[in-house]
Amino acid sequence: MFPFPLLLLLLFASLISALWPLPLAYEHGTSAVWIANGLAFSYAIANQTASSSSSRNATASNVTLNTASTYAIVQAAIQRAQDRLFNDNFVPWKFHPRNSDFEPASNVSKTYIRSVTIQQNQTDSPAILRPLAGQVNERYTLSITTSGVVLITALSSIGVLRALETFTQLFYKTSASSGGVYCPYAPVRIIDAPKFAHRGLNMDVARNYYAPSDIMHTIDALAWNKFNRLHLHATDAQSWPLDVPALPNLSRKGAYRKDLSYSGRELAQIQEYGMYRGVEVVVEIDMPGHTSAIALAYPDLISGYNVQPNWANYANEPPSGSLKLNSSAVYTFLHTLWVDLLPRLAPYSAYFHTGGDEVNANVYKLDDTVRSNQSAILQPLLQKFIDFNHGYVRAAGMVPIVWEEMLLDWNLTLGSDVIVQTWQSDEALKETVAKGHKVLAGNYNYWVYLPPIPLLTPKELPLLTPVSTVPRLRPRRLARLCPHSLQHSLPLLPLQRLLLPHQKLAPYLQLRSPLRRSPQQHAPRSRRRNSYLV
Repeated sequence: MFPFPLLLLLLFASLISALWPLPLAYEHGTSAVWIANGLAFSYAIANQTASSSSSRNATASNVTLNTASTYAIVQAAIQRAQDRLFNDNFVPWKFHPRNSDFEPASNVSKTYIRSVTIQQNQTDSPAILRPLAGQVNERYTLSITTSGVVLITALSSIGVLRALETFTQLFYKTSASSGGVYCPYAPVRIIDAPKFAHRGLNMDVARNYYAPSDIMHTIDALAWNKFNRLHLHATDAQSWPLDVPALPNLSRKGAYRKDLSYSGRELAQIQEYGMYRGVEVVVEIDMPGHTSAIALAYPDLISGYNVQPNWANYANEPPSGSLKLNSSAVYTFLHTLWVDLLPRLAPYSAYFHTGGDEVNANVYKLDDTVRSNQSAILQPLLQKFIDFNHGYVRAAGMVPIVWEEMLLDWNLTLGSDVIVQTWQSDEALKETVAKGHKVLAGNYNYWVYLPPIPLLTPKELPLLTPVSTVPRLRPRRLARLCPHSLQHSLPLLPLQRLLLPHQKLAPYLQLRSPLRRSPQQHAPRSRRRNSYLV
């Protein structure tokens, strides 16, 4: 076992190199190069004559989904990079011994970087704005010479975004009165590409509401750490904080408060914000379980609503309640929901999560359309339910995602396109792969909660990936912050796990986050609850 101080030392040793996550290949020297005030960026795509450039004084583009393009994505990233370089004002005191003289001399001749050349060597795929995992090549190279020449090459606009994130991590502000921004590592040569094609965080906004600005700050943090998915667990038993114009009472009565719900405009802004940062926002509507909030608006659709005091017989957490399985009114409701919601999500994401976890069979003894908890009766009804929902998802041009229980507990027949998200064990992951499905892995056993920090074995240590997504943490370089400086209890050290059918290399990774409770409050009855962010 590694003692806790040694674990911290190993983690922060990589932070001192300024780059996070660590690139595939990273070579650097010890010469300083400085950023010139008139720094310009030039951007060109192979086999295209158009080019784009930007200087420090460039105005922000007013880009929308309708005008989104390769150039708009990169131009916006360039402007963010300029802002970080000149306005972050980060002096790396904690990277060096106390009272040490670590900054380059300010009274000697300086080498300046006056331009950054960005070359995209392939045109973007038509799916660049809403890709499936693996459809976008995020590989890039970055070089900085001692004479101040900077070259970025990439195979996609998203690769350019990742390169610019790395580029800004290499620079610091000097504390000298003369000011200036410098990189002390020239010459630099970096080659980088992701190990996993899906790198995501699950954020539960149903149990605890987060303002759109907080979600966007989380997207910023994901982009800084080169994640590419944000899974929004949008609805649950506790609340329905999502406006559906065709079903206005859902959020009007189901949200914690009328103003604690995401309008269609706000949801689109969140998804578009992610799109311009290479973070695809995937929405989940969990059902048929975890739907008791619907009863506040449509009580006839829910069986076993808020049974007291024996709610634990009918749900994994209160309030109990599940969509009825054999009700024509439920299917009318679902049709209205999907026809309204899915076309609004489809322009921004290739995926939609239909939930399906922790379906409690006993609750259907209280369902007046079923009156049974027998698997032989419930399984065909669940099959019909899932097929119905996934038909609408596919019709919207999206790929369905479900929780593992639909496949492993209920033995449903899922389409070959369906991605199964596992969360309970490595065994569940292996079983899902053996059944021929792609797996989105997020084993709750591997998340480190704050507090405490458990010890890890030497076998686990090389798999660690620090993650910090702190909505209100303003400094932009999370790679340079102590990962314990968190304002919210979020996943810190997730293990990367993924398998595809036939034991192929796993390109999906999903992080899930803990309940914001003390460890003593985590009830062993529901293991899943320990993996939610609230």
